[in-house]
Amino acid sequence: MKKSKKKQLFRQQDMEQDSFQLLKALPKEMLPIIDTPTIQYIVEEAVKAGIEDIIIVTGKQKRAIEDHFDRNVELEVELENKGKLELLEKVKYPTTLAKIHYVRQREMAGLGDAILTARSFIGDEPFAVLLGDDVVINEERPAIKTTYG
Repeated sequence: MKKSKKKQLFRQQDMEQDSFQLLKALPKEMLPIIDTPTIQYIVEEAVKAGIEDIIIVTGKQKRAIEDHFDRNVELEVELENKGKLELLEKVKYPTTLAKIHYVRQREMAGLGDAILTARSFIGDEPFAVLLGDDVVINEERPAIKTTYG
């Protein structure tokens, strides 16, 4: 019996791969494409492909990723009080995409280690690995669905 993928593993890339000064303060997964962080496009693709649970394997200095997919009640209240409802919806949107979980990789020891770090979450179920360097936007058929059906 073929199992369908309902979980996703996302591994943030090693800091050594990119030496941009900006990345010391901002994870590269949070760098925007136009006005949306790269990682949000990846999560949206996974959701469009039917993935329900997402685990993001992070490391030190990646807190901004968790914050992006978490509610910011103070900001939401301020935007609502100022009548900036369109911006309010844009701020809330990432928090509604999927069930997102996080596990911290103690040291950047490669993709295999990241998968092992998430092993208890994945279990024996099929899963997809999506990397922040691979952003494909296809509204009709997400790339992950094209690859894995």
